[in-house]
Amino acid sequence: MQSTRSRRKVAPAAADGGDSGVKLEQLLLSSAICNGEDLGPFVRKVFASGRPETLLHHLRHFARSKESEIEEVCKSHYQDFILAVDDLRSLLSDVDSLKSSLSDSNSRLQSVGGPLLSSLDSFVEAQNVSKNVNSALQSVILCIKLTELCSRANLHLSNGSFYMVLKCLDSIENEFQDKTPSSSLKRMLERKIPEIRSHIERKISKEFGDWLVDIRVVSRNLGQLAIGQASAARQREEDLRIKQRQAEEQSRLSLRGCVYALEEDDDDGGLGGDENDGYSNGNNGLFGFDLTPLYRAYHIHQTLGLEDRFKQYYFENRKLQLTSDFQVSSMTPFLESHQTFFAQIAGFFIIEDRILRTGGGLVSKMEVENLWETAVSKMCSVLEDQFSRMQTANHLLLIKDYVSLLGVTLRRYGYPVDALLNVLSKHRDKYHELLLSDCRKQIAEALAADKFEQMLMKKEYEYSMNVLSFQLQTSDIVPAFPYVAPFSSTVPDCCRIVRSFIEDSVSFMSFGGQLDFFDVVKKYLDRLLGEVLDGALLKLISSSVHGVSQAMQVAANMAVLERACDFFFRHAAQLSGIPLRMVERGRKQFPLSKARDAAEDMLSGMLKRKVDGFMTLIENVNWMTDEASQGGNEYVNEVIIYLETLVSTAQQILPPQVLKRVLQDVLSHISEKIVGALFGDSVKRFNVNAIMGIDVDIRLLESFADNLSPVFSEGDTNQLKNALAESRQLVNLLLSNHPENFLNPVIREKSYNALDYRKVVTISEKLRDSSDRLFGTFGSRGAKQNPKKKSLDALIKRLKDVS
Repeated sequence: MQSTRSRRKVAPAAADGGDSGVKLEQLLLSSAICNGEDLGPFVRKVFASGRPETLLHHLRHFARSKESEIEEVCKSHYQDFILAVDDLRSLLSDVDSLKSSLSDSNSRLQSVGGPLLSSLDSFVEAQNVSKNVNSALQSVILCIKLTELCSRANLHLSNGSFYMVLKCLDSIENEFQDKTPSSSLKRMLERKIPEIRSHIERKISKEFGDWLVDIRVVSRNLGQLAIGQASAARQREEDLRIKQRQAEEQSRLSLRGCVYALEEDDDDGGLGGDENDGYSNGNNGLFGFDLTPLYRAYHIHQTLGLEDRFKQYYFENRKLQLTSDFQVSSMTPFLESHQTFFAQIAGFFIIEDRILRTGGGLVSKMEVENLWETAVSKMCSVLEDQFSRMQTANHLLLIKDYVSLLGVTLRRYGYPVDALLNVLSKHRDKYHELLLSDCRKQIAEALAADKFEQMLMKKEYEYSMNVLSFQLQTSDIVPAFPYVAPFSSTVPDCCRIVRSFIEDSVSFMSFGGQLDFFDVVKKYLDRLLGEVLDGALLKLISSSVHGVSQAMQVAANMAVLERACDFFFRHAAQLSGIPLRMVERGRKQFPLSKARDAAEDMLSGMLKRKVDGFMTLIENVNWMTDEASQGGNEYVNEVIIYLETLVSTAQQILPPQVLKRVLQDVLSHISEKIVGALFGDSVKRFNVNAIMGIDVDIRLLESFADNLSPVFSEGDTNQLKNALAESRQLVNLLLSNHPENFLNPVIREKSYNALDYRKVVTISEKLRDSSDRLFGTFGSRGAKQNPKKKSLDALIKRLKDVS
């Protein structure tokens, strides 16, 4: 129908020019209806024109024109309808036969299917029963598994295996709780599981609390052990250095090349080794260092989902413990409690380092660093306060050594300790001032106890302890015993005090972060020797030395101390790790030079006073004698006897150079006394014979000097004779045939350089001699004047003019 309609939906043919308007309207209406267009415009048009009958007429005409088409269509379909009716009639007969056949089949099926249906009903009923039974069995099995899991959880709970309990509870919640058929059992689980978790949390918190209490004792013991190991390692290093110094000394002193090797023992390792540090799963049974309770508590809290809360709880408690460790008891002296104080802190941070590296994020590096900064600040504050109160160097050194060991120990674990070392360095001056004060007291006591007697050593160990240990020996040959040393007991006593000072100073400066500290040690050693020891010796010399023997002993002691000072600087250099050649290059003058000079001056002064007693005999000299004395005057013989006795005793004690300086001073004094006697008012006049006697006296003194050649070198002997230069030159001038040569600058500089022209004038005027051999007669008026006398008078006149 649609196709037919579409075929007929064509535009109307154009009307011929002769058609009327009515026919045109009819065609337009017919075309609009065939095309299915809207007829509204036609209706409005006819009503608008007032002719609706025309529209009706056209519609009736269109309907009559379509009835024929309808009829033709019906005719075309009628034949098909007849054929279809025929087919339906034939089909009806077939349906009737089929109906009868189906009825027969149904009857047979009913007869056969009845028993089967009854069997099927029985099967369905049995199947339902089976399903119910299986469901019940599954429920029972589920309950059995749940019960077994609960029983296992109870067993683990009774055994303290809290992690396994929590795993069981998680399994119960995830696998069984929602599937449990029993409502009672389900309610029980909902009630008990939170209770068990709470119980585990309380239990593990109690264990962790006990661990927090125990770990404080463990920290202290661990810190003491770690610092002890650092001390042992330091001692091994010190022993190696001693061996090395001994080997270097042997190599330096030996004539042949000395080959040596130092064997270093393997280090036992510390507490913080990376591979095998004594830990196993967070515990260290060897050192009583067990982290199992901590890690267990941390693991349980992680399982409970309380990880962050436990981390905060742990950090706050450890921070409180550290704050408590900072407390310094006012009832106990810090000297007695400092080891416990620092060991507690050291153990705390050793444990924190282990937890940081093995705790699985329990503490962060930032938290540990913050705790360490707090600890360093507090320790520095405590050290500043305690050091400011201390007045004993040894106490300060003990604490410094322990703090430096603390620094060595914790530096191995990566903690910065520069701030602590800076505090120690800042109190370096105070320590040395206290040390100098202690040494000043000890030196004063040692000097006060000195009896000014040579030290007697009966055994070899005494010689080694008092001589060899300070390198005071003058020969490598060990003397026979008993041995009488040239020094008194105060020398080794002072040497021990100075050596102890050096070792204490080096000990304080060592391990303090400053590698080259020899200059500091040397500075304070110079102060000890130049201020303390030199000052004490000066005080001793000025107040306690009485008699030549005591003065001689002090001078001998000073000579030995001069050798000891060389040892002191070498010893300081060796302990400081400085090559000896550097010390020898930078060596200054003898630091005890004031005391040495004072001792020699005192000895010389005493000898001069003793000699002055003999020189008073010069008053007995006959200055106008007729014959010259051939054996020397009495005074010089007494002086020589005394000097020979003195030398025989002094050379057993005094070194040759010291003895030479003292004798040189004494002989110079004797020469001055001889010239002074001729120059003084006590001698009004003298003759040539008296001068010749004085010449003999001087020759005896020069002979005394020559006789000391076994003791002194030739140069030293000449220096001793040169000490008599003034008297010798005066006598030579007075006995000279041409005394006017004194006026010749060249001759005067060569032969009379020790003479004062004023003394020459005064003494020459006193010469009264009539011998032709020399100057002739001053009192014979009529005789011809002696040329020597004339020369001497001219000399006197010229010298007076100059003056």
